[in-house]
Amino acid sequence: MHQYTPAQLQRYANLLALFTILYNLLEGLVSVGMGINDETLALFGFGVDSFIEVISAVGVWHMLRRIRANGGESRDEFEQRALRITGSAFYLLTVGLVVTAGLNLYQQHRPETTLWGIVIALVSISFMWALIHYKVKVGTALNSPAILADAACSRACLHLSLVLLASSLGYRLTGIGSLDAIGALLIAWLSFKEGREAFEKAKGLSCSCSCC
Repeated sequence: MHQYTPAQLQRYANLLALFTILYNLLEGLVSVGMGINDETLALFGFGVDSFIEVISAVGVWHMLRRIRANGGESRDEFEQRALRITGSAFYLLTVGLVVTAGLNLYQQHRPETTLWGIVIALVSISFMWALIHYKVKVGTALNSPAILADAACSRACLHLSLVLLASSLGYRLTGIGSLDAIGALLIAWLSFKEGREAFEKAKGLSCSCSCC
């Protein structure tokens, strides 16, 4: 992206951050709503994860605006607080998903359908791939660890979408109800990694992101 000036690239990065916030909000609303309606825990957990990602994305957006104004990529108090809230929320989601998935396995619960899980996962994969592509381009052009770390977050969100797709499609093809709970457990594991990474970033121990 050598044809753009640094100021233009920074504006571009800001737009990507705003789009990430809005997309995660919409994805969370649809996923949680359809997860409840279809009684699929994997889709519900995926939606809650998207809402938590909004907090993280707001922190990234704030950081990019601060960098444009003052320079320097060290985190300020607002960003550290956002990371700690994000980490705590991910840990709570992990516990909730593990407990509920365990109950669903014990009760042999079966979702009404996982069709929406397949649709939402495919849409998410498409958008995450595009976000990764452009965030890496902008981050590389600006030599910005913050933007490249944000791209890593989107890459890990892509992994969550792949888990949702696998569990939803697996249930759709086989009718094995436990696949939904297994998918939820995998999302819980990824959420735990996200939470741990958020706390490490808040302490300044990490510059990457294990997830969305």
